[in-house]
This record gives sequence, C-alpha cells and structure tokens, in this order.
Amino acid sequence: MEQLSQILIPVLCLAAIGGVLGLLLAIAGRKFAVKVDEKTAAVRKCLPGANCGGCGYAGCDAAAHAIAREGAKISICTVCGDEELKNIAEIMGVKAEKSVRYRAQVMCSGTPELSKKKYIYDGVSDCRTAVVMGGGDKICPNGCVGLGSCVKSCVFEAISIVNGVAVVDYEKCRGCGTCVATCPKHIIRLMPYDSTHWVGCCSVDKGAVTRTFCEVGCIGCRKCEKTCGTGAIKVDGFIASIDYDKCIDCGACAEVCPRHIIWSEDKQGRGRYIIDPSDLKASGSDA
Repeated sequence: MEQLSQILIPVLCLAAIGGVLGLLLAIAGRKFAVKVDEKTAAVRKCLPGANCGGCGYAGCDAAAHAIAREGAKISICTVCGDEELKNIAEIMGVKAEKSVRYRAQVMCSGTPELSKKKYIYDGVSDCRTAVVMGGGDKICPNGCVGLGSCVKSCVFEAISIVNGVAVVDYEKCRGCGTCVATCPKHIIRLMPYDSTHWVGCCSVDKGAVTRTFCEVGCIGCRKCEKTCGTGAIKVDGFIASIDYDKCIDCGACAEVCPRHIIWSEDKQGRGRYIIDPSDLKASGSDA
C-alpha cells in the first residue's frame, strides 16, 4: 500500500500541475488571441500563395489585407485568373474585373555567337555582381549578362539561361514582374500574354556603334516604323518599341527589319531561342 501511495501521489501532483497550466494557457490564449478578420482571410484563400511580390506588397497576406481593408484594387495580384478575381469580387461586394494576363520578355538576342565581349568574367554567378565589373562582360551596355539572377528570383521557375541569354517559358510565366525588378540591366519587360511580336534588343546607341558589338542589334533605321500601318511601332532615339494597344500582330515590321531583331513566335518558338548566325547571314542581314 505504501508503495502504491509513493506512485500515485507524484502522478496526481503532475496531473494537477498539468491541469492548472492548461487552464492558464487557455485563459492566456483567449486574452491575447489575435482577432482574424474574416474578410481578409476569405480574400487570402483566393490568392495563390506564391508570395512573389509582384503586387507591390510583401506577400499574399499583406495583399489580402490591402484588398480587404485598405481599398486596394481586387486585381492587384497579376497571378490571379478570372475565377479568382470573381471570387474576390464577390467577397468584397464589387463588380468583377476581367484579368489581363502578362508575360515577361527578355529584350536581348545577344547570344555569344552574335555579340562581342570585352573580357572573360570569372566570378560570382550573379548578374548584379558582374555588372559592377564595368557593366558586365559584353561590350553592349544593354546586353543580357546571362548569369541567372532572374532565374533565381522566379518563384514559378519560368526563366532559364539558354545559350548565354535569359529565356522565358511563357506557359509558366505569370507576369508577376519579379524578374523585371531583379534584372540590373532593366532589359526584361512585361507585355500582354497574347502578343506575338517584340523587339529583341534594348540598345540605345547609334546604329554605327551597335554594329560594332552586335550582329543583330537594332540600328534605329525606322524601316519598321515606316511600314507599320497602325502606328504601333516607333523608333525613339535609336531603338524600336511596340505599342501593344495598337499592334495587330500583322508581322509587317518583322519582314522589313534588316537586322532580323523583331521576333515572333513563329520565328523563335514559345520561350526558346533558335537563333542561328548562319541563317542570319544567309537571309541578307546587313550586320
């Protein structure tokens, strides 16, 4: 009996202590509990959870709070589709907005075969670090560094480095803009997902200068601008750019470009570079 008491008493003491501590924790939990806003929580469930930062907020939690409590537009998340926007609109009691899908596009075609280098870089595999070394290893001040900082930043794994140049997989890209913010050369742009033509160059130098360091760089000859029937392509300074609100994807600009730098999906393929220097020379490039 005495041995049983020696076992039961400690067990009962521990049970009593555990009960008291559990009660104290329950009281503390109720007193210090963070109230969850139901509307914010409902909006958060509609967001993708990628925390990519493309909306301008720290993550999906912050974006949900901004929509539910700070009056932010329900369309701030570029990753959300029409169904998600519809659900958020119902929660907020507003009219649903139609989502406009964007994709990233790397505005550079300067593969090693087509662009000249000023030195051989052998250092940290980071574009920002390389740019500190005289703007990177390419002579072109606006050429893709190709070390993959954009690749590392993309939470959707939509970018890869192919033949020294960053390339976007359009199917995976959600247009969050993280790669745009990451690129130290600012040569990645967002464009409407369904757009099929773009100028694969960001060089702002005169044509004579561009010819010295790149075989396909835009020389600002304005042939594309004069050919475009809708006024969608303009040459500002020495670089052509397309206004996608006006572009009808007729391809006339690509046909007359002497540098073959206006790309199309038919010519390049979705998300893949298929540049062949011999093809450019055979087609009559004036490089």
